[in-house]
Amino acid sequence: MTRSPRLLRAVVAIATTALATVAYAGTPASAAPERTTDVRIIAFNDLHGNLEPPAGSSGRVRLPDGSTVDAGGAAYIATHVQRLRDEVRNSMVLSAGDSLGASPVISALFHDEPTMEFLNDLDVEASVVGNHELDEGYDELRRMQFGGCHPEDGCQFDRKYKGADFPFLGANIYFDNGAPAVLPFSIEMSGGVPIGIIGATLRDLPTVVTPEAIEGLEFGDEVEAINRSSRFLDRLGVKSQVVLLHEGDNTEGGGPNDCTVTPGPAAQIAEKAAPQVDAFFTGHSHQQYSCMIDDPAGNPRPVLQGASFGRLLSVVDLTIDRKTRDVVRDKTKAHNEIVTRDVEADADVLELIDRANEKAAPIANEPIGTITADLVRAGGESGESPLGSVIADAQLEATRTNGAQIAMTNPGGIRTDFVYESSANGEGDGVVTYGEAFAVQPFSNIMQTITLTGEQLKRVLEQQWQADATRILQISSTLNYTYSASAPIGSKVSNMTIEGTPVDPAAEYRVSVNNFLAAGGDGFTELTNGTNLSGGPVDLDALIAYFGANPGIAPPPPGRITVVA
Repeated sequence: MTRSPRLLRAVVAIATTALATVAYAGTPASAAPERTTDVRIIAFNDLHGNLEPPAGSSGRVRLPDGSTVDAGGAAYIATHVQRLRDEVRNSMVLSAGDSLGASPVISALFHDEPTMEFLNDLDVEASVVGNHELDEGYDELRRMQFGGCHPEDGCQFDRKYKGADFPFLGANIYFDNGAPAVLPFSIEMSGGVPIGIIGATLRDLPTVVTPEAIEGLEFGDEVEAINRSSRFLDRLGVKSQVVLLHEGDNTEGGGPNDCTVTPGPAAQIAEKAAPQVDAFFTGHSHQQYSCMIDDPAGNPRPVLQGASFGRLLSVVDLTIDRKTRDVVRDKTKAHNEIVTRDVEADADVLELIDRANEKAAPIANEPIGTITADLVRAGGESGESPLGSVIADAQLEATRTNGAQIAMTNPGGIRTDFVYESSANGEGDGVVTYGEAFAVQPFSNIMQTITLTGEQLKRVLEQQWQADATRILQISSTLNYTYSASAPIGSKVSNMTIEGTPVDPAAEYRVSVNNFLAAGGDGFTELTNGTNLSGGPVDLDALIAYFGANPGIAPPPPGRITVVA
């Protein structure tokens, strides 16, 4: 098996660490090097294969005054990264996970090999495994790491896929026999000192992927895994440590460098994890924040997240004592840098994108339907969104032959907006292409229709409010209900009707959801109690068929969900 150069480099770094200690101790005072060295770490998170600048709200960054600026695009990421590297000689680039999966068609059609080529060209040093790196299962993650052609589709982007030039990390990912399934950390030499890079993914990963994708894997406590790796690194003499954490918090607004977060799992992990860790780069929640959070010893350290889709770069500047090889914590600086599009795009990355577009064009540019205005995924006051309503209606129509009466879909499965304005491909205003539909529904989830009683349906809707998050299901036009914003969790939903008829708690109803939800994904465990399962089409195929049968789709009016105090 071919080994990644950086996997081998980690071993070399450990040996170099020991040799550096001896060399420094034996250096005469008159010839001593500078006492400290500066190291810049540049990270991004949740790229999701967005090589081209994302469209709509997915391609804008919110500023502190509430205005927005266009941001993102791999060719602009490369330019900004190069500038940041030029400013500090000792620099490295890291990923906080989900670089792959849920990707636009020019990457996804080729199993994200174009995105992997971009990451290699960007000289990424390490990445934590995000939940989407496991969308196609552990074997596909190993192929992404070590190379080789796809077992079913072969090599379609290039004649050979060589694999990642960097290690995927996951200190809390194990086989079900307890053995490590992924490297827990890597070590990089920078500025003459070793930097330990620890990776940890969200412990609740099984709730956000399909069970078959992670069969045989287990996911442990993040803090325990981080601390175990930190202690081991410390014993090796690696005193400067950072964590790539694929877990995040939510924000209450603000700009890229505000810290208006609602304390959640990332903050809790940062508060408890070993004080030897000097910085946390987080992901998963697609939020923007730059915080300083005290470690267990009371010393502040940066905790950042850079939104998603390559719109922000999280930058941490470390000053490291060469003798102790530890970070001088009070000199640490951190901020999020906007990936603006007012710089010259990197020519090599543009060539890569052009190549991917050319190979994907026959499929991606095929028109599938039309819209009269933007269909956005953002929900209104009730959480109901125009695009979510259209998708749920499409899924209901696609499963009518199963006896479906209503359809519901998870908001996290809707990845971007349908934009009325024509793209650069020139398909025309209001024209929706296969590539655009793929970007909205990229998971290839399979529709399933199950039978629930009215009482079970209410329990499903009550599970939209959970201790850690609120996830409002997008529903078909046949379902209506009211919820109370102030009522306690578990007692919020009332006035449920299907086709205008009140829901009978004892009656049975046919409900269509995707296989992710049917398996209890996103905490909707009540759906696993459904019976009489019937299979349906892939969700993307259902959406394409709906567009084909309904030209000129307009944003549906709100009102399926009513909110009261």
